[in-house]
Amino acid sequence: MDMLIIKGAREHNLKNIDLELPRDKLIVISGLSGSGKSSLAFDTIFAEGQRRYVESLSAYARQFLGRMDKPDLDYIEGLSPAISIEQKTTHRNPRSIVGTVTEIYDYYRLLYARIGIPHCPNCGREIREQPVDQIIDTIMAMGEGTKIQLLAPVIRGKKGEHQKILDDARKAGFARARIDGLLVSLDEEIKLDKQKKHTIEIVVDRLVIGADMRSRLAESAETALQSADGIMLVLSHGQKGDEEHFFSQKNACPDCGISIPELQPRLFSFNNPFGACPACTGLGAKLEFDPNLVIPDRSRSFNEGGVIPYNPDSAWHRSRFQSLARHFKFSLDTPLGDLPKKVMDAILYGTKEEIEVSYENRDKTGRFEYKSKFAGILEDLRKRYFETQSPGIKEWLEKFMSQKHCEECGGKRLKPEALAVTVGGRNIWELTSLSVADSIKFFETVRLKKTDKQIAHQILKEINARLGFMQNVGLDYLTLERTSATLSGGEAQRIRLATQIGASLVGVLYILDEPSIGLHQRDNQRLIDTLIYLRDLGNTLIVVEHDEQTLRTADYIVDLGPGAGVHGGEIVAQGTPKEVMKSEKSLTGQYLAGTLIMDPPAERRKGNGNFLKLTGVTEHNLKKINVEIPLGIFTCITGVSGSGKSTLLSDVLYPALANRLNRANHTEGAYESLEGLEYVDKVINIDQTPIGRTPRSNPATYVGMFSGIRDLFASLPDSKMKGYKPGRFSFNVRGGRCENCQGDGTIKIEMNFLPDVYITCDVCHGKRFNKETLDIRFKGKNIADVLDMTIEEAADFFSYIPHIARKLETLLSVGLGYVKLGQSALTLSGGEAQRVKLALELSKRSTGKTVYILDEPTTGLHFADVKQLMEVIQRLVDQGNTVIMIEHNLDVLLQADHIIDLGPEGGDRGGNLVARGTPEEVAESPQSYTGFYLKEMLDRRK
Repeated sequence: MDMLIIKGAREHNLKNIDLELPRDKLIVISGLSGSGKSSLAFDTIFAEGQRRYVESLSAYARQFLGRMDKPDLDYIEGLSPAISIEQKTTHRNPRSIVGTVTEIYDYYRLLYARIGIPHCPNCGREIREQPVDQIIDTIMAMGEGTKIQLLAPVIRGKKGEHQKILDDARKAGFARARIDGLLVSLDEEIKLDKQKKHTIEIVVDRLVIGADMRSRLAESAETALQSADGIMLVLSHGQKGDEEHFFSQKNACPDCGISIPELQPRLFSFNNPFGACPACTGLGAKLEFDPNLVIPDRSRSFNEGGVIPYNPDSAWHRSRFQSLARHFKFSLDTPLGDLPKKVMDAILYGTKEEIEVSYENRDKTGRFEYKSKFAGILEDLRKRYFETQSPGIKEWLEKFMSQKHCEECGGKRLKPEALAVTVGGRNIWELTSLSVADSIKFFETVRLKKTDKQIAHQILKEINARLGFMQNVGLDYLTLERTSATLSGGEAQRIRLATQIGASLVGVLYILDEPSIGLHQRDNQRLIDTLIYLRDLGNTLIVVEHDEQTLRTADYIVDLGPGAGVHGGEIVAQGTPKEVMKSEKSLTGQYLAGTLIMDPPAERRKGNGNFLKLTGVTEHNLKKINVEIPLGIFTCITGVSGSGKSTLLSDVLYPALANRLNRANHTEGAYESLEGLEYVDKVINIDQTPIGRTPRSNPATYVGMFSGIRDLFASLPDSKMKGYKPGRFSFNVRGGRCENCQGDGTIKIEMNFLPDVYITCDVCHGKRFNKETLDIRFKGKNIADVLDMTIEEAADFFSYIPHIARKLETLLSVGLGYVKLGQSALTLSGGEAQRVKLALELSKRSTGKTVYILDEPTTGLHFADVKQLMEVIQRLVDQGNTVIMIEHNLDVLLQADHIIDLGPEGGDRGGNLVARGTPEEVAESPQSYTGFYLKEMLDRRK
């Protein structure tokens, strides 16, 4: 069958649509936000493909995969196995890095285990095989009279009962063994947990070093080395105390006497105790209390709240600081920055000497006086953090903590023994710290011995292929040691896409969600070439996308609409790009055909003459740049992926402004100075993080509209007669909500080892309130009916109530008319969450001196939605405010008054200021990739 046939799709807002899609083609699903694209691609096609695959598995396997509901449709024919590649950020696990997600690091570990050259971690000398005579000389050098035990490590960190190993040791005449660090007699019955990893070391001999012991030592050492495949452990008890010495016939330094374990892939894994740095357990960093977050503003005194976690009105906190002040003779009104270093060190890290402490108890009935060392703020907070049982207090204390590089490994995550092994003169972490582009160059130029080339041939082939795929999807600026949690949704999606290319599957249905997000036009073509490569392998690609370049490249377009939410869910146009362009009903087609365009403003704003000036910015890859941002205008920060845009805006400018204007407590990126603060009064960061963490969070509660609706219902005559207050109409408090489901509308049923099942509450039937509350009606609607309205319906319903209508109008103005008032925050996309936040800011009274910071707000937006969003942004700027936005969309860039272009490349080759000025001025810059594409677009529109 060469068609994918869908009949009667009704999931979410889809209106019983029938669709035939060609197989082995690049299909793009387009349409306005909320028109039903994801409902068709992910909730219908992918969900059914996944459900059918799971149904084919055994009942035992299905219990671990969760319950799969059948999508609401009649049937699908011609469905291939489906793989979904969504925008969700990969692994929040701090151990996950780009190298592990792409599996490149796994091949690195294998490469180093097979052809790595070991060196001494102490002196750096290349390590060679250690003969038995040399081992015996090293042991004899421990000194006469030293008691030693010779152990043969026969099992090292392996699961199992290992009964045969223990039986063989008994038969061989050995009497003792050390199992998981404990000495046991082999005469006893030993039972090990087969589910846990164990280390078994047979005690071969116990002796005291003396001149006459050499022959016995040699005999015992040979026995131990033979028993444990050339390795031996010696426990010594001498003048230096108890020590462990590891010996190997294969790897040892003759000068330092240091031996390293056999080179195995696990030695180079920071997720395995054999390779991980013991100090940070392979994380490379530790979460520690940061003095700059505890005392962010040193111009304030203790009495002015300069030590944020310490309340100056608390008797306990005040008494401790008063004791310090008496001892070091300073005033609690002195700005903390004016105190001598010795005093600040005592405040932060504690005193070595005891000081007089005077403390009055809480009810002021008695005073206690005693001598004690002052522990220091950081130690006190650390103690509170580890002792508290309250998640809320832990979360609050974490605001004063930051990630610090592990001092033992320097952030490299591995043991010194692993870092002392090199290939091509680099250890594994140095290689992982290179960008993808530099890694490709390294493997092109590295010189290997003939035998090493033969051994590593297949490994190098896999590494080069995967690095090439990363480069092809526009991620050549990423380093492999970058943690996955710091990747954007678009980067994470393209990494998964590169991994899929490496799998080289055929006959698969790939479903992607806007893979072009965060990509500059220069990198976009490489991504499209990758999609075409996947298609040409013999796969079908369904891509939810708004990018013009991708739409023009598609084999087939399905355009949904005509509107969003209840007004969407229909097929407006379908066919090749040329066929869709001819459709008068399709907004997508009209934008592609050039019938509809977003005109740039007739005149660019000049600003109010003031600037925010950042000098000497060196955070991450920024090359000590100086940036001037004009105030009172709309500025876009542009540049290729990885050029430093997010670093400049999110890591440097926003924290610096927020800490000074909003009295926030953010970690600031590295810069020398910031000028122009006197011209602005606050900064607002409108990012794409969720507007709430629980299903109860929704747009109505976030923008503060729901409290007005509850007040309205509480003011109705029926409510007053029954004595109902606003809390009666909240699903978060007892009284009015349904207590059977506690206001959730659903009940979670735990199925022990089976997946949890969620069922609609059989008391309130998903309404979330009890019957008495639902009996109160306004214009025929109860509180549950109101929460079930779309924003568009609610705007009409509450049009005569100004304070509610105003907030609804702002939600409408940012294109969210299709979202329901009570829709769970967890179901909103990043772009929708960002627009809800924008609506909240629009509903506030503007001072005209606010700085708004946005990071790609056009994510997930159709051409028509972008036009509507830009009208809102321009309205904010017209009020005198400053909008600074990271953006790649050329239509948006042409709307800007000012552009700051970073680059010229990504990663190490980026971080410079390439061009600045109006879009027309940047378009004339020969160094700017952004300028090249802007010029192309401006020429096309002339």
